[in-house]
Amino acid sequence: MKKDEFKEFVKNNPQLIKYVRNNEMTWQKFYEMYDLYGDKEEAWSTYLKKEEKVETKAGKTAIAGLTLSEVVNWFKNVDLDGLQEGIGNVQRVLGVVQDFSKKDNTSDSKPAYKPRPLYKHFED
Repeated sequence: MKKDEFKEFVKNNPQLIKYVRNNEMTWQKFYEMYDLYGDKEEAWSTYLKKEEKVETKAGKTAIAGLTLSEVVNWFKNVDLDGLQEGIGNVQRVLGVVQDFSKKDNTSDSKPAYKPRPLYKHFED
């Protein structure tokens, strides 16, 4: 069936997914193209850009679906000053919360009960 062939074609060419997600194309239009042209290279050249991937040992390492190079690029784009400022703000908030919890504990607490020694009588 043509439908199953199209599903297999999409599985082999996951680049098509980004066009649907970006609302540039619909699955219906892709299916119609596949129905008319099949998997001919000329019809799909605008959508299936062949990317030459040089996979290294580091490139194959994936963390939550990201390659090592993508993780490194993400860390390069992190604003360290903003990150440090955010951490400082969190520390200040935690300090304030700790101060409130300490004040609550000291204000509610009564002096500890000390039993009178047995050998003492009234005001001895």
